[in-house]
Amino acid sequence: MNDRASELRATIGAAEWQQRVDLAACYRLVAMFGWDDLIFTHISARVPGPEHHFLINPYGMMFCEITASSLVKVDLQGRKVLDGPQDINPAGFTIHSAVHAAREDANCVLHLHSVNGIAVSAQEEGMLPLSQHSIFVLSSLAYHDYEGVALDDDEKPRLVRDLDDRRFLMLRNHGLLTVGRSVAEAFVAMYFFETACMIQVRAMAGGQRLRRIDASIIDGAQAQWESVTRGAGGGLAWPALLRKVERADPGYRT
Repeated sequence: MNDRASELRATIGAAEWQQRVDLAACYRLVAMFGWDDLIFTHISARVPGPEHHFLINPYGMMFCEITASSLVKVDLQGRKVLDGPQDINPAGFTIHSAVHAAREDANCVLHLHSVNGIAVSAQEEGMLPLSQHSIFVLSSLAYHDYEGVALDDDEKPRLVRDLDDRRFLMLRNHGLLTVGRSVAEAFVAMYFFETACMIQVRAMAGGQRLRRIDASIIDGAQAQWESVTRGAGGGLAWPALLRKVERADPGYRT
């Protein structure tokens, strides 16, 4: 473990360090799956405890470089809580801070500019009921219209209103967002979201008439989601995903 990690672990609790490790793993996984957009987009996680503090990536680092100790702790205004060499992109925290402030269950907010996600977000009908992956998304999906680069706090109330209590948010002409009670939940949700978008793009490119899943099946998908993902937290998938990151580069834990 490097000096920075050792010093940090000595000043924070075990719960925060575990959240840092999970969040660093999530950044690495996004890079491994090819969903990252250079240094842009963000994944934020609430620091366990009574304070309204959050962890987010240092601005300028690729997702494949993120480690537990390099994550920056900020308050709801995006101000650094701990001194350190890394800064964040305040504009990048605009969307995340709005969701964290409005939703007590938003312990992790994951936002992507994936190619498939943006492609579907630019389609007038948005997500279509074409696959098993899509029914889980459609059972808890909201949309937010594009208002330009998310720099202004004025957009926050409209974003929160549109998201409401949903797990998935499609940002029109922009990208995808998931809300999780844990880092694991947000990542597994994004896997289904991005995969459903990829399936839709490929199905539409096939040129044949598309078969849509009946709405009655979508109505029961929420309960099925909880069962399939072991409580929507990726109970089976997340440990396996951590092993995948560990095999590639255990340095994310430092």
